[in-house]
Amino acid sequence: MRKYLPLLFLSILSPILSFAQEAGDSSPATIDDIINNFFEPITKAVESVIFFTITIGDFTIPFVLIWLVVGATFFTIYMGFVQFGAFRHAIDVVRGKYDDPNDAGEVSHFQALTAALSGTVGVGNIAGVAFAVAIGGPGATFWMILAGILGMASKFTECSLGVMYRNINPDGSVSGGPMYYLEKGLKEKGEGWGKLGKVLAVLFAIACIGGSFGGGNMVQINQATLQLAEITGGENSIFYNNGWIFGTIMAVVVAVVIIGGIKSIARVTDKVVPFMVGVYILGALVVLGYHIADVPAAFGTIFSSAFSGDALYGGIVGVLIQGFRRAAFSNEAGVGSASIAHSAVKTDEPISEGIVALLEPFIDTVVVCTMTALVIVVTNYGGAGAEASFYGRETVGDIGLTSNSFASVISWFPTVLGVAVILFALSTMISWSYYGLKSWTYLFGESKTNETIYKVLFCGFVIVGSAISAKAVFDFGDAMIFAMCFPNVLGLYILIPKVRQAYRDYMDRIKSGEIARVD
Repeated sequence: MRKYLPLLFLSILSPILSFAQEAGDSSPATIDDIINNFFEPITKAVESVIFFTITIGDFTIPFVLIWLVVGATFFTIYMGFVQFGAFRHAIDVVRGKYDDPNDAGEVSHFQALTAALSGTVGVGNIAGVAFAVAIGGPGATFWMILAGILGMASKFTECSLGVMYRNINPDGSVSGGPMYYLEKGLKEKGEGWGKLGKVLAVLFAIACIGGSFGGGNMVQINQATLQLAEITGGENSIFYNNGWIFGTIMAVVVAVVIIGGIKSIARVTDKVVPFMVGVYILGALVVLGYHIADVPAAFGTIFSSAFSGDALYGGIVGVLIQGFRRAAFSNEAGVGSASIAHSAVKTDEPISEGIVALLEPFIDTVVVCTMTALVIVVTNYGGAGAEASFYGRETVGDIGLTSNSFASVISWFPTVLGVAVILFALSTMISWSYYGLKSWTYLFGESKTNETIYKVLFCGFVIVGSAISAKAVFDFGDAMIFAMCFPNVLGLYILIPKVRQAYRDYMDRIKSGEIARVD
């Protein structure tokens, strides 16, 4: 029966894929309506569970945000502030100072880091930060940085476990991630725990597959298509209302990359990610250099606003919520997705990869998101002003505010930003294709047939995402990504004592020289 499950899944999704074939016809809006009507009740039901809120004073806070931030805080304290104690060592490991080419695995520490980063560094760092600063004020940046630092401990924990409990397949390929450490790790604690672990693993895998098709695929290609149309003539662009053309091109590119598995993905991401992050940061440094006299005041505003809490933004609690929300939604610490990529690393020391992984939230949130926020603040919100941006917040939920802020100093940078968004989207899609694939094969079995079915589905959804604007589909995909954090974080609470013991043993062996450094 198990071998027929993917075919059943394909038959359920095939009506949705068929809409993409009609996307170039004369009534794309009708297609959107059909898809929206199909997904809307499903999306609302899922969101009511995943994003249910609790009320604190005058504020309603999504419980998923509390679940992630409280978990990150606990892991930080329990692991003795590992993000500070192991930071320097993390850089040495990424630089290959402790590499052993004979270790089992498929990719280097650096490639595993860039593959995982490509799944988190994306449109959210550009557009999402603009939205957070617009509706939460400059002070949201401070809380965003703090949440990013806390999230480093979550990434360390989940990625250490990912390598501890991974499967090395007969062909040398690797399968790892929350599905495996939830099932195998909890099973070690007894039969009852094992049953719980299996349920949590299946729930995670289902959510990951949904997230890979939605937030990791259709949302990304949709935003990239919109940006491409904008920089190639707007309504006069060949891609305007013809997104399926670009979607088809991107589907072919994605297919070529993902056919080769994680090794092929890593060969792309280890070049694309440093390049696109470097270009973006360079542009930000030019803007900040132009406004160098205003930078100290910008930092002062960010810090003071974080604690004073202007009533315009809902007071200190409102500012804090926006900062924490953007960090949690940007770096995905606690979601568990990154541990799937890190599991493929060449190492016999699981903790070494957990230490590498803690760099992700630092790069994604502390560096890239903070640079975006600083550019917005020092340019006075692209010249529009904080108050105007707040009252126009319904229209700054995209790349517009960030683009205008860069353009106020570098007039042509919005075009570069458009290209960056496309690269961000591409790298995110190919990484999420791997996350979804490993969840798919966990549920349906490791076979070439099952892998091919998933890859065909994924590439089909690239075309669908470029051709539609069905909000319900995109909201569903985002909800599924954050559904992953519930089974994952629960498992981390249960398994973290083993991680702490392994971390202490690893650092003792580093200090004693038992684990030799290669210079």
